[in-house]
Amino acid sequence: MRRLLFITLLVATTSFAQTAKLDRDGDGKVTREEMPKLFDAIDADKDGVASADELAAYFAQNPSKPAAAKGAEQTEAAATPDDIEKRSVTILSDGTRMAGDLYLPKNRKPDEKLPGIVFCAGTGGTKKGLPTRLGPILARAGFVCLGFDYRGWGESDPLLMLVGEVPAPDEKGEVTVQAKPVRWQMNLNDQTFDIRCAISFLQGQPEVDPERIGLFGSSYGGGLVTLMAAIDPRVKCAAAQVAGLGTGPQRDKVGYDLMGKQARGETEPIPFETGKLGGKMERYVNMRVNPAKSVGYPEKYQLVGQIRIPMIFIDAELEELSNPKENGEKFASILQSNGVPVKYHVIKGISHYGIYKEGFQEATDLELAWFTEHLKPVAGSSVPALPD
Repeated sequence: MRRLLFITLLVATTSFAQTAKLDRDGDGKVTREEMPKLFDAIDADKDGVASADELAAYFAQNPSKPAAAKGAEQTEAAATPDDIEKRSVTILSDGTRMAGDLYLPKNRKPDEKLPGIVFCAGTGGTKKGLPTRLGPILARAGFVCLGFDYRGWGESDPLLMLVGEVPAPDEKGEVTVQAKPVRWQMNLNDQTFDIRCAISFLQGQPEVDPERIGLFGSSYGGGLVTLMAAIDPRVKCAAAQVAGLGTGPQRDKVGYDLMGKQARGETEPIPFETGKLGGKMERYVNMRVNPAKSVGYPEKYQLVGQIRIPMIFIDAELEELSNPKENGEKFASILQSNGVPVKYHVIKGISHYGIYKEGFQEATDLELAWFTEHLKPVAGSSVPALPD
């Protein structure tokens, strides 16, 4: 009973994995050796053991903030500069509310139509991370930037999986049901639709020129941006950093096999447990992947061959999560062969996550210059036609 109570109390503030690490010998007690940094603060009666009551009291007074998975795309939120307007917005995606933030320059002219850029987050990333750093930089340069959370990520509402019977609708056509929230799912169908909706929202803002929309994506988001550049004609320019993308027949086989098991009730209909990431991605403990909702896309190089807009790809020299030669470098080569404006750059001496740290300024300078060149043509000039 003491062991069960101990775990129940800690679940609100730490993960099960962290709990197991604290109580290493599994005796239901936490000693100084198991929690050296916090022990003196928790052991109020100084009896040498942190009891359930002492743990509850300590964590009630010192609630922990939800932690991003180790190494996540999420970065610490940055304060909004005084010369930038940050506007909280709600974007509807198939009826589900997505949370977003618009970044605009305060010195914009009345009725001025600025180019817009949608930022697409990587694995576990939210609008409270990288967009808080990039948004003001882009806005100060004369863009309207939109950072948002995909459905079920961050502050956006989740999708719902019904777990009970659905009653007859009332006079308003509404029902009250028992449902399980679907959060932190990764799949191409949902995220590409969310990006389409984010583009649609941004195009409708009075400060934005709907014909000058760009996409900016990082990591998983970089792969999504590459995909969207091929399939959404409204996108006029894109930047993808440390991107990874996987589509095609081999991925489809895995997805269709899983889809069959889901349809027959032989596995979870939505991968709450079975969709955990493994290998180098297992650090993302809250994320789940659903291959069944990423089927039907052409092989990735075929997709990239359809791109007709200017793109910049930036990779890390010491990239450890994907192979740049099969992603950014190859994508750039295909675009170059097709006569599409493209730039490929490798930042020396950094790993994947270095793009958010020591490589941030170098990458951002290049991406800003790219958007400025291709989304903000000099007045009176014409943008060269791209090959069909």
